[in-house]
Amino acid sequence: ALQGQTTTSPATVSQHAALAALEGSLEPVEQMRQAFERRRDLVLAQVEAIPGISCNVPDGAFYALIDVRAQLGRTLEGAPISDDVALAELLLEHARVAVVPGSAFCAPGYLRLSYAASEADLREGFARIARLLR
Repeated sequence: ALQGQTTTSPATVSQHAALAALEGSLEPVEQMRQAFERRRDLVLAQVEAIPGISCNVPDGAFYALIDVRAQLGRTLEGAPISDDVALAELLLEHARVAVVPGSAFCAPGYLRLSYAASEADLREGFARIARLLR
């Protein structure tokens, strides 16, 4: 009886929330789409300004896969950059920038970066990346 009452159908409040989302204005959705497009364009410009990294235009979501293969084999802060995992660790330790190694997404030699952050935070993060890679 407990299972039937807790898993059978969505709660009334959830049904009303879904109805409001379906029948309400899409303006907030468009505002968020535009904000993420601006952030994506900012990320692309920041990547382009740093020698030795590149990025294709993301098709969706709010992640960029940054090609860092040209950085592999270098030594930074006394540590060799053997792969994307090593570079991600160096960025976290020395630049205080969190990225995910592309290897976790079957993309070795890349870093996955979320641009679901403020434009100010993205600018600061890329400034730190640029300083470390310089």
